[in-house]
Amino acid sequence: MAEPVRVEGRYDYIIVGAGTAGCVLANRLTRNPATRVLLLEAGGSDNYHWVHIPVGYLYCIGNPRTDWMMKTAEEPGLNGRSLVYPRGKVLGGCTSVNGMIYMRGQAADYDGWRQMGNAGWGWDDVLPYFLRSEDHHGGSTALHGAGGEWKVAKQRLKWDILLAVQEGAKEFGIMPRADFNDGDNEGSGFFEVNQKGGIRWNTAKGFLKPALKRPNLRLVTRALSESLVIEGKRVVGVRYRQGGALHEARADAEVLLCAGAINSPKLMELSGVGRPEVLKELGIEVAHESEGVGENLQDHLQIRTVYQVTGAKTLNTMVHSLHGKAGIALQYALMQKGPMSMAPSQFGMFTKSDPAKATPDLEYHVQPLSTDRLGDPLHRFPAITVSVCNLRPDSVGSTHATTPAPEVQPDIRLNYLSAESDRDVAVKAVKQARKIMTAKALSAYRPVEILPGPEHESDEALVAKVGDIATTIFHPVGTCRMGLDERAVVDSELRVKGLAGLRVVDASIMPKIVSGNTASPVVMIAEKAADMIARGG
Repeated sequence: MAEPVRVEGRYDYIIVGAGTAGCVLANRLTRNPATRVLLLEAGGSDNYHWVHIPVGYLYCIGNPRTDWMMKTAEEPGLNGRSLVYPRGKVLGGCTSVNGMIYMRGQAADYDGWRQMGNAGWGWDDVLPYFLRSEDHHGGSTALHGAGGEWKVAKQRLKWDILLAVQEGAKEFGIMPRADFNDGDNEGSGFFEVNQKGGIRWNTAKGFLKPALKRPNLRLVTRALSESLVIEGKRVVGVRYRQGGALHEARADAEVLLCAGAINSPKLMELSGVGRPEVLKELGIEVAHESEGVGENLQDHLQIRTVYQVTGAKTLNTMVHSLHGKAGIALQYALMQKGPMSMAPSQFGMFTKSDPAKATPDLEYHVQPLSTDRLGDPLHRFPAITVSVCNLRPDSVGSTHATTPAPEVQPDIRLNYLSAESDRDVAVKAVKQARKIMTAKALSAYRPVEILPGPEHESDEALVAKVGDIATTIFHPVGTCRMGLDERAVVDSELRVKGLAGLRVVDASIMPKIVSGNTASPVVMIAEKAADMIARGG
């Protein structure tokens, strides 16, 4: 006997996922009081103190209250390791659990998208959408916006050891840069962050909560979307489960899929949209064939190099004394400053692994702390972590549902370091980090390499060790990519090709990963999508 379905009414738009993009869309679409919007979120409220205290990402990742608790498949390039793969399961999505870094990427990233046939996605096309939502600490300029919903602040602390790294990098041609977000991020500097007054600023605060005052927006939390409702070649609604009951809501205009690069393709496959061979394995009837669903998965792999230092204040030593802990807590309680206000990475550098590269292909995240593995206790000796990642990897993976059960995570295979070019860049990155740490400006701190360890000298030994220590920075993109070819899932208007009534608006539409952190590019994508929807594109 079929399970009874509760009919929840009709809307113009149903947004699946109140994460980075979904909150932006909900705000923009409901500005028109005649537009009825239903926003579905599988997680709960962001009313949790660790979401808002910046250091709280440590307690949100790996916490089922705020995290989908995903893991990757065992990765051959990482010596068979499976990585924890955090995804935000809370209002604001990954902007509630991420590193808060405000980064757009490079102008060449978006010009590359346009050159691939995605009209309207070049740097000059997307820059106005970055500016539209921005509230930049420096005010309104040709390259920054003011008064928008997406707050961009300076960090509220500095570390002498990180300033020394910046000085040392100058000796090797990596010069200080005033702005990482003007289209060319080559150089060094302290990351700007999505915070307000030392408190995390997520898209739930910036976009969703003001919109919830409007009567034409309905938010339903703890609503796990189980399938799209498809009639012929048109998506007409969403079935979701809440409190043990199955509900169905209808969309007169469109369903907007904003569940992210992992969950958006999963929901499509559970609805019969995807590669026939994948759907056959699931026992799901093909409603619409789309070869690219779940393919083209890209991510940034971060290589954590660690250096013990002498005579420097680092977080390691601060947290291992009662006086240090008390000082940290008091400083945040009184002024919202100090280590509890800091993003996971404070200082960054963008540079090239090879001078022949047209634009920087390496991003450094430098931190005044260290540990053997992410999640382990900090070392008891003073040390820094000099993490470096390949911004434009050639290794590509996939993610696919493994069962029709919507509560089961999909198979996530990144194929890290499967491309020879990526292994080559990894070796160059470690060698470059080592070179920077020999700078005269750092000699007073007497840096000693802990990871990967000076004993790993040959290229082969470094590749093997990188497999032991590298980890994700949690930037999955590309699994419903836009493009002109037949394997592209969406067109340049983000409409699913061949299927009416369905758009994808999240990181999954990126044809190539951006050269930097991904949260703010997703905000931009949602801003641009809202304009497309409003004009009927």
